[in-house]
Amino acid sequence: MGCQSMKMEFDARSENEEFARVVTAVFMSRLNPTLEEIDDVKTAVSEAVTNAVIHGYQGKEGTICLKLSAEEGENRRLFVSVQDQGVGIADIKQAMEPMFTTDPSGERSGMGFSFMEAFMDEMKVESEPGKGTRVFMTKYIGR
Repeated sequence: MGCQSMKMEFDARSENEEFARVVTAVFMSRLNPTLEEIDDVKTAVSEAVTNAVIHGYQGKEGTICLKLSAEEGENRRLFVSVQDQGVGIADIKQAMEPMFTTDPSGERSGMGFSFMEAFMDEMKVESEPGKGTRVFMTKYIGR
């Protein structure tokens, strides 16, 4: 049973969301996932990166750190961490409620965390106002 990992930092720009999705899909391919499992993880990563860009940095410049690790063997798992140093979340419980959004344009549905929870097997959010947010997600492969 081996564990492999990678870490990548990129600018908090919406066009880098697709880049993060592709890197994640390529990295997790070593776990021999199904297409559905890949799509689930790509959707969750997409939501986490988009949250960091729109809510974390609110359109300002910043960096997003994506960490991936794969646990091979009998219990194949993919661990994903998406972290920003943005404005942070004062009330995580409220932020994780479906339909809650801080986007003043009203273009965001407020379903980001709900999607992440639906598509991943485990999810945890850590945040501190003024310090940023980190989203941890786990996907069990082959279940």
